[in-house]
Amino acid sequence: MATTTHETRPLGKNGPELTTIGFGAWAAGGPWLVGWGPQKDEDSIAAIVRSVELGVNWIDTAAIYGLGHSEVVVGQALKQIDRSSVILATKCGRVPREQGMPYSDLSPAGIERELTDSLRRLQVETIDLYQFHWPDNDSGTPVEESWQTLIRAKEAGKIRWLGVSNFDVPLLERCEALHHVDSLQPPYSLLRRESEAVLPWCLEHGTGVIVYSPMQAGLLSGKFDVTRLAEDDWRRRNPYFLEPQLTKNLAIVERLRPIAERHSKTVGQLAIAWTLMNPAVTSAIVGARNPAQVDDNVGAMNWRLTEAEMAEIEAACTAE
Repeated sequence: MATTTHETRPLGKNGPELTTIGFGAWAAGGPWLVGWGPQKDEDSIAAIVRSVELGVNWIDTAAIYGLGHSEVVVGQALKQIDRSSVILATKCGRVPREQGMPYSDLSPAGIERELTDSLRRLQVETIDLYQFHWPDNDSGTPVEESWQTLIRAKEAGKIRWLGVSNFDVPLLERCEALHHVDSLQPPYSLLRRESEAVLPWCLEHGTGVIVYSPMQAGLLSGKFDVTRLAEDDWRRRNPYFLEPQLTKNLAIVERLRPIAERHSKTVGQLAIAWTLMNPAVTSAIVGARNPAQVDDNVGAMNWRLTEAEMAEIEAACTAE
């Protein structure tokens, strides 16, 4: 099937051209401590294949998603598409415990082990974009040692570009002093904007930005129904999805709906397009659990909001 032509943007000053939406494979990990409930592998694979058919040119996953299962699924999907047509991104540094939440480990040995495991699960020889998932607040490894490990992996041909996720400016500065930070992956949505403090630094230093949760984990999709969440869905424990915040957030969605409908768009498409209006943002990671969700998501591409619409959106988000 022929792909659709979509806008692309360079990932910073040295990175590849990315479509303004990338496929997020968190849910493909299936049930685990921080999962989205049951998920069929065949649905995840079909969603990835559909994304590429529609012109999306990159996929984001992580070693911790489903304790490696997401990477396995992505690796299976890569067998059904032209590997050279997609940019593959994954993350390291979050390690499972026997009980409780994962912990951070960006020690050189930990990174090398995770990189080897990710290459095996993804069934590739090179990972295009390799990222630290979170700052290491547990193992005590200085970020310089961690970053040097990625630099060596790049020199060995195991990765092409180096990125980080959830880092602040001081950590970015420490990495940049050793080797250019090709990308930052922060959370960013109409409801969550703290990353705006770091986006100017990225713009100034030529670091690409790939934002995650542009629809605030589905809350801004325009279709969210809390009663449909699986019992083990991580969102059941998240403050954005608990009262009284949930009712306030859903009221914002309803105020946004008329703006989207004027363009025959969904609220979710509007929420994604809004993040892409920030000049620092290269692309948005958007998850999908089946091909139908992919079809919805790509409707946010090639759509630029006007200044008047941006002001109207801001008023909808701040109204009481």
